[in-house]
Amino acid sequence: MGSASGFRCRRIIIESRSCPDSNLPVPALPDCYDRRFANEGMVHTVAHEARTSGQGDMQDITGVVAAAVAGSGLSAGIVTVAVVGSTAGITTIEFEPGAVSDFDAMFERLAPRGGAYRHHERWGDDNGSSHARAALLGPSLTLPFTGGRVCLGTWQQIVLAELDTRPRNRRVVVQILGE
Repeated sequence: MGSASGFRCRRIIIESRSCPDSNLPVPALPDCYDRRFANEGMVHTVAHEARTSGQGDMQDITGVVAAAVAGSGLSAGIVTVAVVGSTAGITTIEFEPGAVSDFDAMFERLAPRGGAYRHHERWGDDNGSSHARAALLGPSLTLPFTGGRVCLGTWQQIVLAELDTRPRNRRVVVQILGE
């Protein structure tokens, strides 16, 4: 999906299976679930790789986070979602083209891509707005979970916002702390 202002919506779809003791769906572990980072005990860490298309790309990673929480074996606690890098961010939003467009327009007002940035002068590149936007948004988000499910509102999704001016390979780390 595209938007007039530049952010493009992309959903990462996770198939679901049923809980043995209820009719509620539980996300299946995605192929990108990296078991090398799994820990035993009360901390569980999962890494997810995402390819972005550059500034304006927003990806719904709610399913990835839900699958990591469900696969952790923990029933209650907190989950932190963080993107590694200085030109991307994690937040929640109603993941639909209008809200995504408004998000992009807000950042264009706060840190215009065509603005004058000393970062450009120092490094000879064009992503000063990317660093400013990422500093405003932040690289991580922490949410509670109960019953093995992330506590989110009906229209609230967890998203990876690419703020760099070029496509990037992003590593998203999901760390779950609980019991």
